[in-house]
Order: sequence, then C-alpha cells, then structure tokens
Amino acid sequence: MRTLMAAGILLLALLVGCSQADMMKALVPPADEQTATHYIDLLRQHQFDPIEKDIDPSIRPPNMHEVLVQMAAEMPSQDPVSVKVVGFNRSILNGVSSNNVTFEYQYPDRWLMANVAIKKANGVSTIIGLNVKTLPQSLEASNQFTLGGKTMIQYGALALVALVIVVTLYALVLCVRSPIARRKWLWIIFILFGVGKLSVNWTTGQWGFMPLSLQLFSASAVSQSYAPWIVSVSFPLGAVWFLLRLKHLIARSAPPALPQAPR
Repeated sequence: MRTLMAAGILLLALLVGCSQADMMKALVPPADEQTATHYIDLLRQHQFDPIEKDIDPSIRPPNMHEVLVQMAAEMPSQDPVSVKVVGFNRSILNGVSSNNVTFEYQYPDRWLMANVAIKKANGVSTIIGLNVKTLPQSLEASNQFTLGGKTMIQYGALALVALVIVVTLYALVLCVRSPIARRKWLWIIFILFGVGKLSVNWTTGQWGFMPLSLQLFSASAVSQSYAPWIVSVSFPLGAVWFLLRLKHLIARSAPPALPQAPR
C-alpha cells in the first residue's frame, strides 16, 4: 500500500511539474514536428516552390501561389521569440495516415497560430492542410478560466454545475447511509451518472446539447492542452429519482411489525 501511495504521489508531482508545452511536446513525434516546422520555415522565407510541389492535388486551388503569398505576409521575417506546439492529431484510415501539427509563434508585436497537416500514402507525403492565423494574444491567455466578461449562458452553466454536484453528492451520501436492504449498489450507480449533456465553451460562449450521453457526477469542466475549457452539465436523473423515492425505499426495507399479544 505504501508503495502504491508513493508511486501515486510521484506521478502527481511529475504531472504538476510538467508545463502544457512539455506535455504537448512529449506527445508529438519529433519527425512530424520537424516536417511541419520545415514547411512553415519555407513559408516564412517566401520559398513557395517547394511548398507548391508538395501540396496534395485534392486541396490545390487555382490561385495557390497567391494564397501562399498572403499567408507569408502574416509572418514577420525575423525569428520568433518563442515557438510552442499547441495541438497534434493523428489518424489512420485504410493505410493512409494523416498528421496535423499546430504551432503558436510569439513575435515582439504579435502572436500567430500556424497549422500543417501531412498525408502519408504509399510512401509519399503531401500537404493536405496549411494555415496561418493572427491571434489577439497567446492561446494560454485567451483560454484561461476566468469569471469576468462572460455571458448569462456561461454563468448559468457554472451555477448548474455546482447545483447538480451538490444534489448528486447529497443523494449519494443518503443512499450509502440509508437502511435500504435491496439493490443499494444499483442505486449508487444510478445516482453517480447524469443523462444528457449541455456543454458551454468557456472562451467563446458557444453551447451544444447531446441528449444521448452519460456523465459521471452529472458535471465536468475539462480543457485539453491549450484548448478552451468546456463546462458540461447533465440532468441528475438518478439522484433526483432516489430522493423522491427515499421514504418509500426505507419503508419497504423496514422489518414487519410484530403482532401484539392479546391482553
């Protein structure tokens, strides 16, 4: 037991000590990062011919050169202050792999996000995505969890998260402590999960609803790397149903009253 606890503490310390940049960099294969960086450097240096040669025919627009010139105009000629990998995705379908790497470039006067997607098929690599976008500030600053300047939908979602967590925990404690004789463990599982999911992007305020969804503790707030926080809330059906049925369940579990002796 002590060994497991020590291992858990060590793992937690390592996770806390690692920055988002360190964790993201560990996920990206060096060869994929180097390939994506190579094409971005060609774009920064206005060397368009090698890029045009490797563009996949499926995405090549008629004005390919003009598009590359416009993207290059977004990138200063000087070296960036810093470069971070802020996104990575890999997919494999029918033997064809696609790697998508996103970088954040910091310059003295601006922030840029550059994205490169590479397809590998039959030993040939082609570019299936190339994009440069100016950012108002760093992604870390844009997507940090703050309470100021949010919409009523965002505040409402956060209030619902707090409410359903309280209701769920209250029902869970009552269930564990109540003298229910039959299928208590089924009630516990029922209470732990909420149904449906209303999700709100904490950065943009955009929301969505998934009717067919189960969520542990009926609420969550998650962020993947430099992405926005997503606050989600579900209806605590099991918790509400248990609270409404609690008196009946206790009454059914009570031992039958002994008949009174005649006087």
